[in-house]
Amino acid sequence: MPNANDSSSARLDDPSSRRGSAADSLSAAQLAAVSEILDAYPVADELGRRFQASGFRLALVGGSVRDALLGRLGNDLDFTTDARPEQILALLKPWADAIWDVGIAFGTVGARKKARPTAGGEPRDFQIEITTYRSEAYDRNSRKPEVSYGDSIEEDLVRRDFTVNAMAVALPEVAFIDPHHGLEDLAAKVLRTPGTPEASFSDDPLRMMRAARFSAQLDFEVAPEVVTAMSEMAERIGIVSAERVQAELNKLLLSDHPRQGLLLLVDTGIAERVLPELPALRLERDEHHRHKDVYEHSLTVLEQAIDLEEDGPDLTLRLAALLHDIGKPRTRRFEDGGGVSFHHHELVGAKLTKKRLRELKYSNDLIADVSRLVELHLRFHGYGTGEWTDSAVRRYVRDAGPLLPRLHKLTRSDCTTRNRKKAAALSRAYDGLEQRIAVLQEQEQLDSIRPDLNGEEIMAILGLKPGREVGEAYRFLLEHRLEHGPMGPEAATEALRGWWDARAGQSQDPGQHQDAGRSGDAG
Repeated sequence: MPNANDSSSARLDDPSSRRGSAADSLSAAQLAAVSEILDAYPVADELGRRFQASGFRLALVGGSVRDALLGRLGNDLDFTTDARPEQILALLKPWADAIWDVGIAFGTVGARKKARPTAGGEPRDFQIEITTYRSEAYDRNSRKPEVSYGDSIEEDLVRRDFTVNAMAVALPEVAFIDPHHGLEDLAAKVLRTPGTPEASFSDDPLRMMRAARFSAQLDFEVAPEVVTAMSEMAERIGIVSAERVQAELNKLLLSDHPRQGLLLLVDTGIAERVLPELPALRLERDEHHRHKDVYEHSLTVLEQAIDLEEDGPDLTLRLAALLHDIGKPRTRRFEDGGGVSFHHHELVGAKLTKKRLRELKYSNDLIADVSRLVELHLRFHGYGTGEWTDSAVRRYVRDAGPLLPRLHKLTRSDCTTRNRKKAAALSRAYDGLEQRIAVLQEQEQLDSIRPDLNGEEIMAILGLKPGREVGEAYRFLLEHRLEHGPMGPEAATEALRGWWDARAGQSQDPGQHQDAGRSGDAG
């Protein structure tokens, strides 16, 4: 174990170090992190002493140390130890409030412990993960890592993804361990790998996506040699499971700077293998067929949608913003006179969105919501300067359903024109549409539009039993309601009878048709 005089370690629990005068071995960044680490110290110290008493070593490690150094240590604490998983379980069982072992096959045991911070205040629930020192590598044709356990903290740290995640604090002595100069890279806001990036990405190709994700989350630059390795090894991402790729993509998209990470994925060729529709948006432009840069436009729409979020990051909205124009490459047509068209790209885009999100193993609900938003994102542009009838407004609300608030944000975000006059006009038009929706909403309860007659009433009026005709009558009344607004039971009954009579008159044998409907055998 490194000692306090070693350049890669320093004492953090000595009160004199917190005064600064006797802390020659501590950098300013370390001093700023001391209070964060010590805030979790009751749990960390107790756990460290517990492992030490049983002859094991324990260290706070990885993202927990990085976040402490950045002044944002939360309730999730990651530890590493030389104890094997079954020994970790034995040590945690009498101590933790809850334990889970779903990751035990990979050497990880999870636990929950409630403790009061040293500064007082309310108790905090700490989510703890303890992992045995390990190294893991992928077989070139395998999607799953092969786990082997190590015997030292140094061996464990060298297999970490990036130097800023390869720092540790040994417990209970609280010695800072930084053999790969992660603190320097943290201060420089740069992502490097502890070993060569080629070896790191060969061990786990998902680390290439993690580079993009951390760049987006932390607003860090990725070192040139890391970018080069990502470009040269991009095809290796193909051995990683879709579920793991999706998880990294989600974290990237939900970060503060997703554009930064997405640009890196596209520039290195990784996006071509996990989200090929994104680089496909980089449509070539020439002096004869000028059109908007769809790729840059999509990234801008994503950023503008983020600015409109009200209750934290919204994955559904962000995916829709990023993918809303992915139908354009397939629908692009050069028109006479030098114009370019993308007719029905929203419909094509919705289909492509479903296909891609299914391949990435997203949930059916999220796939349905994102693809629906992509399908609807152009609908507003038929609004013009307010020519829509009330029935058109009702249909807009009906078609959006519970996605309407997101559709509002997506539609507003889709305006990236530099023409201020045009942008202001579009904004005013959408303001007007939202106002009309609000008025109709108050008058007609648009979010729960239903016919003025229910199924039982329809059957009683027309003398029907359950069957296809009842569904057709219900849909007629719904369309009538959308077109004319609420009309009340009497007017609805009159309209229903008129529709039924007209329908029967169009049949070759109206009497037989009505009898079949009343028998309940149809459909």
